[in-house]
Order: sequence, then structure tokens, then C-alpha cells
Amino acid sequence: MLADKTVGVRICPLCEATCGLLFELDGRTVTSVTSNPDDVFSAGHSCAKGLGLARLENDPDVIRTPLIRDGDGFREATWDEAFAEIGRRLPPIIAADPNSCAVYSGNPAAHHLDPSLYAHPLIAAIGTRNVYSPASIDTLPKNYANMLLYGTGLGMPVPDIDHTSYLLILGSNPLVSNGSTITAPGIGKRLDALRARGGTLVVVDPARTRTAEIADRHLAIRPGTDAFFLLALVSVIAAEGLAAPGRLSEYTDGIDDVLRLAEPFTPEAVAGICGLDADEIRRVAREFAAADGAVAHSRIGSCTQEFGSIANWMIEVLNVVTGNLDRPGGAMFPVPPAGGPTTWPANPKAPRVFDRWRSRVRGMPEAMGEIPAVCFAEEILTPGPGQVRGLITISGNPARSLPNSRAVEAALADLDFMVCIDGYLNETTRHADVILPPPPLTTRGHHDLAITHFQVRNVARYSAPLLEPGPGQMPEWQILLRLTAIVRGEPDRPIAELDDEVAATATRRAAKLAGRDVDDVVRATGDRTGPERLLDLRLRSGPYGDRFGAVPGGLTLELLERNPNGVDYGPLEPRVPEVLRTPNGRIDLAPDELVADLSRLRDALEQPVPDLVLINRRQRRGMNSWLHNALPQPDSGQCALFMSPVDAAARDLADGDTVRVTSKTASIVAELHVTDSMRQGVVSLPHGWGHDGAGLRTTRSAAAPGANVNALVDDMVVEPLTGTPIFNGFAVDVARIESVPA
Repeated sequence: MLADKTVGVRICPLCEATCGLLFELDGRTVTSVTSNPDDVFSAGHSCAKGLGLARLENDPDVIRTPLIRDGDGFREATWDEAFAEIGRRLPPIIAADPNSCAVYSGNPAAHHLDPSLYAHPLIAAIGTRNVYSPASIDTLPKNYANMLLYGTGLGMPVPDIDHTSYLLILGSNPLVSNGSTITAPGIGKRLDALRARGGTLVVVDPARTRTAEIADRHLAIRPGTDAFFLLALVSVIAAEGLAAPGRLSEYTDGIDDVLRLAEPFTPEAVAGICGLDADEIRRVAREFAAADGAVAHSRIGSCTQEFGSIANWMIEVLNVVTGNLDRPGGAMFPVPPAGGPTTWPANPKAPRVFDRWRSRVRGMPEAMGEIPAVCFAEEILTPGPGQVRGLITISGNPARSLPNSRAVEAALADLDFMVCIDGYLNETTRHADVILPPPPLTTRGHHDLAITHFQVRNVARYSAPLLEPGPGQMPEWQILLRLTAIVRGEPDRPIAELDDEVAATATRRAAKLAGRDVDDVVRATGDRTGPERLLDLRLRSGPYGDRFGAVPGGLTLELLERNPNGVDYGPLEPRVPEVLRTPNGRIDLAPDELVADLSRLRDALEQPVPDLVLINRRQRRGMNSWLHNALPQPDSGQCALFMSPVDAAARDLADGDTVRVTSKTASIVAELHVTDSMRQGVVSLPHGWGHDGAGLRTTRSAAAPGANVNALVDDMVVEPLTGTPIFNGFAVDVARIESVPA
């Protein structure tokens, strides 16, 4: 290696796999990215997204300098000019009504320390309840069911994939997505190991995905019917006396109730609506109950459907009644090294983090501090007190992430003022008044605070910054604090003082958790500032922490800095009952809210099945909408509409045709790909495309824009318990068009 080149250890921040990487730098330029064979968790695995990070870091379309709107375009500005413009226009909006300023935080923000630690002070300073994120368009039914059963929406059990003998997967394609609400780098090798030790993999999915292709059995279920299928499994277990909760009976209420509720949903009763053979459903139930360590896992496909909360409830019910919750090889609770709801002391009097307030227009319930994202456009477009007139986005692209994209873009164009912290001029930021670019990944420390709640092994890792911010670059935590100062009417307040304020609150909390005096904590954290100080406080007061010197050898940020490949704390271990955070410290297996929703499910048994329904699909090189420019897909067919040969023949369609896909909300144009990977009656489009229209500065993605599937999704049709839109299983029509307008 040349002397002027260096190699640094990083953790990939793109998805929940959190693979270890090695960055090679020539000065300030990333010249290559390879997998890290010494990472204690990923052990040399990485996917195409992580290995493509050099292309993202070096993308010539990335914004490097603040931009201020100038007529129909933008001009480059200094940081001081950008903040001055914000200071002139944003505070009057907030002063009139704090709820008239909304905050939208995208998925990339959830994977970075800076927004994870400093976005909340900004939101608190604004005083708004109009907070949105993708959580309410993908995971919320899962969060909701887990909150009702176990007491927290974040600390949920995950498959002990490395020790299970029977893995049942619904609504997930981990060989493409790399896993979700399950942090398991190299999941392909883990699935291979499952089968090598004689285990069984069953995949329930309307499409023959890459994961379904390697499964022992693939059940091509009709979209949106997972809840019926899971209830049928529990029905068989109840009818055949296969329930064996074991030690969980000591800590669980409602086992008999839920078994009784499931009894009518026999395999024969649901086979028609699920499109599955009743004997096959019964076989899965018996195998699951008999396996020595079985686990059911569901993800986004099970959430973004009509009965998402019931489906995710039944996943937990299945694991509990068979005794597979909280045992090796089953569903287990990880221990996040920086702490979280499942490690902090239980507070039986704490209010539930659902439905504490409602949205202004539709009266949708709050969830974990956020309003359902389906309310985003209407809160901007509907006049009246509290109408949103200002918006701050943090690495989010709601114009392509949210349903009914046309309404979202109309709403963005209607705002009085919009600030975006973002590195791209994309479908959302083209509507901004000020764009503030975050710095390169190489200048950031990394520890994924949220994702460590889903690790399939208890590990602690941290990536230190490889470079100091360069000329003209501002750390994102400082951007957020500058905005906080502006909102508070203190635009000239030194960043260091604001940071000390944030740290003071975190220090008091850390001292209480660690049982130490505040002065001891302050002395122990030394001269650290910014996110490193806040992370050190979390780690040292966390479950493995050194308690600020009281536990020699305990976890500290300094320990992780000395061990850049991570520290291994071993396999998952049983945590019930101490992990439970329900008011009575017990599992509530039959929550009233979910039991009541069964009547809606029963009614659906009598409803006609649409002729053709659409589902979403994942792509290996994509991460929602924001990697398409740096990591373009290998061929245009990746954005095609997938359809079965039977459905294509019935419509006189052929592979390669240009078709119009029409829903109740909109029509879009796509290329058709005829494939036997789709079950009859189901078509599929990928998420995050539609890179079209004026004002974009994303050269590669705009040259191959793809079709925007979210334009077809109705933002008014939602799962009623959580407000989650129905991305999977809604009716569409598909017809050939002879020519496409220029």
C-alpha cells in the first residue's frame, strides 16, 4: 500500500445489518471500501450497498455548500448567510403557533448519531407535535403490538437465528433487505448454517423472492392475509392441544383467551382468502409446535397491510404459546449496549407512548412521539389554526417515501418556508428555501443507537471519525444546534454552550442510572464534546457500563475506540421477566385493542377478493429513494412491474410492454416484466423510484427515473389502529399503452 494512503475501520450506516467495513483513503478521498474480516459481528460480510459507499462519498451530485432559493433555482451561500435566512423567516412561523412548523426525519437520520442525539432538542425548542418519520409507514403495527404485549414499542424480541431449528418468515426478504427489525449481518450465511444443522426455513410471501428460493418451503400467500394465516396456525395449536408455553405461563396473562379467540380461524376457514392449501397450513403449525427451538418473524410486508397489528400480534402469540419466546433458538430480547427502554428502570406509572394526542385534521393517534405520516400532506394543505406552514426535513424524501405522492408534492410547494438538512437536490429538497448539507461519513463517529435493540448477538461497536471536517463543512450536530438556537431566539449563542446544556441533561440521567454523583460523571467524561460525550454517557451508564469508574473493565467509549472491531458480549440470553415494561410487569397476550379488532378481520372473510393487487419489493442496491444516484441499478428492468404469465396472458400482455398501472389514487407508466416468481393475481413494483420533474440535481437517477409506486397508494386508506398506509395488497388495473407521452 502506498505511504500516503490510510485504512480506517467503519460500520456501515445504510441498513440494519450494520456490517463492518474498511475505508481506504488517499488524503480526504475514499478510494475503496471493502468488508472487514475482523469485525466481531459481521466477520467479513458486506452487501453491494456498503461496498458502494465510496461512490456515495464521491458522488459529484452531492451538495457540499449551503444553498438558498433564488427564484426558481438555488444559489450557493455561506453558512452564516443560510442561517441568517432561516433566522429571518422561520421564527415568525413558530411564534404564531409552534404546531405550524413540522419536522420530518428520514431513515438515514435514524442510523446516525448526530440526529439521533440532537434532533430531539430541536423539536423540543420548536414545541411542535407535528413530527413525522418513515416509522409510521413501515414498522408501526409491529411497534404497537409489542408495546401492548411487552410494554415498549422499541424493545422487541428478535429471532435467535444462529440457534433456531425452525424459522418461519413472513413479509420479509432478508437476502435482499439484509434483515429488518433483525440485525444479522451476513444473514445468508446464517440461513445456510440453519439448514446445514438440519433446521427448516419456511417463507410465506406472495412472490418467490431470493429468500423464498432457498427456503425448504415457500407458501405463496395472497397479499394482506398474513393475519388469517397466523390465526390458523394458533387455531391448530389450540385444537390439537399443542400449546406448551412452559415457564412463560408464570409471566403471561390471556393465554387461554387468545387460544379460544383463534379457534374459529381454522385452516379450512382461511384457506380460501389466503390462497393456500389447508393441509399445508396445518403442517406448518404442527412442525412449529414440535420443533426444538422455533421462531416466527415478520417485517414490513406484514405491517403495511390491512390487518398489520393483528398479524404482528399473532407472531408474538405463536412464539409465546409454543414456549419459544425468551429461549435459545426462539425469539429473544437483545441487550442494547447504550441502554434503552428494556434496560432502563421500569416505571409502571409512565404514560403509554401511543395516542397521547391526535392530529389536527383527521384525528389520527400519535405514536411514540410522532403523528402518522399519512397526515403529512393534509396538515399542510388544510387551512385553520395549527396549519403547517414551515417544515424542517432531516435526510428525508417524503415526496417519494409517503403515499399519494402527488398530494405530498403539492403540500411541499404550498409551504411558506422549508429547511432541508440533506446532501441531494431531490424530489423533496427541490421545494426547499434553504438546504444545509451534512458532512461526509468519514467525518462522523458511528454507533447505531436504535438498531442495537435488534442485534442477534450482544455486541458493542463504534466507528471513530476518520477525518476532521474539512473547510466549509459543518458537523450535523452543530447544524441541529444552530437551528435550535435560532428557534429559541438565541441565534448568536455559542454552540459549545448549547452542547453543554444538552449534555447537562444527559449527565443527570446517566448519573441516576449509574448510581453516581453528577460530579463523578462529569469528571469521568473528561473533555469530550458533541455526540461522543453523549454516547459515552449512554455506554457507561448502560447494561455493560463501567458506571464511571465504579466497575473496572466495564464498557466505555474509550474501550470501543481501542477495539475498533467491536467487543463481543455473547449470545442472546433469557430476559423475561426483567425485560417487561407493562404496568403490571407481565405479558398481556390478549390486549383489549387487538381483541376488539378481530371483528373487523372476521368481516373481511366475507369480502370479495380483487382481481389484481399490488405489492412492494426490495432491491439489493437500493435504500428507499436515496442511493439510486450513487448506486444505480444494473439494468432498467429492475424497476419494471412484475406479473405472472397467467395474468399477462389474460390481458394480452407480453414481456417488455409499456403498461399503465392504475389505482384509485393515480396512474403510472412502467415496463412490464413477465415472471413466474409472482403468484397469480399479484403484481409488484419497487419502492422509492419516480426521479422525475424539474429542478433535480441527481444525474444518474433522473436519467433512469423508474415508476413511482407510492403515487398509487391511497393516504386515506389506513390500518385503523396505527394509521399505517396499505402499501401491500391494494387493487390495481394494468393495461398496455401504445405510446408514452414525451
